[in-house]
Amino acid sequence: MDRQRPYPQTQEASTIERALRAAPSDSGAGATRVVAIDGRSGASKSTLAAALAARLDGAPVVSLEDLYGGWNGLEAGVELVHRAVLEPLAEGRAASVPRYDWHGGKWAASWTLEPPPLLIVEGVGVGALRLAQFTSVLVWIELDGAARRLRALEARGDRAIYEAHWEGWARQEDEHYARERPWERAGVLLRGE
Repeated sequence: MDRQRPYPQTQEASTIERALRAAPSDSGAGATRVVAIDGRSGASKSTLAAALAARLDGAPVVSLEDLYGGWNGLEAGVELVHRAVLEPLAEGRAASVPRYDWHGGKWAASWTLEPPPLLIVEGVGVGALRLAQFTSVLVWIELDGAARRLRALEARGDRAIYEAHWEGWARQEDEHYARERPWERAGVLLRGE
């Protein structure tokens, strides 16, 4: 297990690249190697995914935020990434990636993802046990609750919308992580400040 504290973006991405090189070549969703970046809301999963994608020649990123289907959809998002994205890729088929329009409160048009050599999947829940069979490298980002909340509410630019749902979402995370415990299986653990 590779650990870094704190995690500057360039070091964190290179740490994940090393873990990916060390992972068995047949791990992932069929021919697609999958880096899963998990952590609670506001831990900077999206930021890390974007930095890693840039270092890895523009590897596509699927964000579970697009798959939750609303504020009560953490478990539904995990199931949807399994069924709509990872299973088709594992079978060598294109995935039809759903997208939820948070401001409109409805599903938007999906996008097609042909099986890439490498895929980054990020979001609360991507370290779930039922997704482990498709994961080449699991990354867990740990950050204290106050820092996460500040990042999440300030970085989004839609504080008024998200703040009203913070506690309810945190309860879903608590239930999910009490059961799943992805940090125990992560190949890369990152701790933010």
